[in-house]
Amino acid sequence: MASGSWTLEIEFSVQASRIFKAAVLDWHSLAPKVVPEFVVSGVVLEGEGGAGSVRQLNFSPAVPFGYVKERLDFVDVGKLECKQTLVGGGHIGSKLETASTHFKFEPKAGGGCVLKVVSTYKFLPGVEDNDGEIVKSKETLTGIMKAAEAYLVANPSAYP
Repeated sequence: MASGSWTLEIEFSVQASRIFKAAVLDWHSLAPKVVPEFVVSGVVLEGEGGAGSVRQLNFSPAVPFGYVKERLDFVDVGKLECKQTLVGGGHIGSKLETASTHFKFEPKAGGGCVLKVVSTYKFLPGVEDNDGEIVKSKETLTGIMKAAEAYLVANPSAYP
């Protein structure tokens, strides 16, 4: 079984705590507003939104699968970081055995912040690694995070 990882850095013009609240803590509510072409709805299935919580995002036909369920493994609001693991939907069970993503938002000296992402995964037996999927994953994540940033810029009182 092959496993791997990829990394990504995205710069934002907005404050790290705002984008963390919007794009991580409340993503299940915000995503249908900022990327409705991909995310139709989202809901917390278990927990209060912190570590151990499970939430589900339901996708439009533009996405090759109907939904993902993700568990927040840890959330550190003070350090602006979290780790989530896919526990259902997506490619779990069809291509992937496991997949998790670590997000860390770091404030920049002149304002704004940088998001550092590390995604790790383990393929099911017989599934081949496909660099095209990794590129697409990075592009999709960048696009949705930039949509969250645009929302925050347009709504300066949101997620204070």
